[in-house]
Amino acid sequence: MEYTQLGRTGLKVSRLTLGTMNFGPLTNEPDSHTLMDAALDAGLNFFDTANTYGQSVGRGRTEEILGTWFTQGGGRRDKVVLATKVYGSMAPHGEATWPNHDRLSALSIRRAVEASLKRLQTDHIDLYQFHHIDRQTPFEEIWQAVDVLVQQGKILYAGSSNFPGYKIAQANETARRLGGYGLVSEQCLYNLAARDAEMEVVPAAQDYGLGVIPWSPLHGGLLGGVLRKEGEGSRRTGGRAAAELAKPGVRAQVQAYEDLLDKHGLEPGEVALAWLLTRPGITAPIVGPRTAGQLESALRAVELELSGEVLDALDEIFPGPGPSPESFAW
Repeated sequence: MEYTQLGRTGLKVSRLTLGTMNFGPLTNEPDSHTLMDAALDAGLNFFDTANTYGQSVGRGRTEEILGTWFTQGGGRRDKVVLATKVYGSMAPHGEATWPNHDRLSALSIRRAVEASLKRLQTDHIDLYQFHHIDRQTPFEEIWQAVDVLVQQGKILYAGSSNFPGYKIAQANETARRLGGYGLVSEQCLYNLAARDAEMEVVPAAQDYGLGVIPWSPLHGGLLGGVLRKEGEGSRRTGGRAAAELAKPGVRAQVQAYEDLLDKHGLEPGEVALAWLLTRPGITAPIVGPRTAGQLESALRAVELELSGEVLDALDEIFPGPGPSPESFAW
């Protein structure tokens, strides 16, 4: 496994992030524990979750599964860089959210941290991420809450998720004015088929020293050989992949992608991950395996070197938006 520093910090993380959103709803607790053991054995030390994960089986369930895994000992907690998130409502499904039980007020952040620590069965969170911007809470208040938690030793670093470029700038300029450290990472949608982040988010992250953690690197399965699997009858296309394939021109684009990789004897999912690892400013794409085979495939992507010919062809099939502001100014 290769490692890199998370943004401008001295924190070393693996080039892949283990995403845990499937733990609970799609992967039961014993199988989740097995996957985490396999990831750790392979040297993958960066685990990502969120307080709301668990959804259909109960918000918070995913954090609980990580917590019971940590209690098995063997240095599991010490070896893992643990990232979780705050913002969404933790109300049971179908129930209304009580005031101050979501978003990023100082009170909400304090309550959310304490609840996550209890579910995770740990005394600190390494990377605490804001899952969404909060248009109602000023960054002065958010950073005040973060500073208290850092001083208490309950969190070490703060990161963002799904922030636009201007909010990354606003957050870090406010932190700078207050003498704080600011955001150290941004978790965003970024992959071959969704490259909008290249216009504002990735440049802002690079300028402010944030590591970029792409989520959905296979775009919901669209870049994982979806047409090949359809042809083999091995998988029914659903979710993001099905919605994307219904758009004009996307099926032909994906077919060209799969044809290119067939020509070079490459696996689509591994190439999608390997491509992200070549991009400037990228720290560690999030992979969310449901099986040992999917984890093994993701691990192979770290060692996969794409030729210039393949990289150029990928840019032709999935062109990016171009630099800002040139791409829209003239």
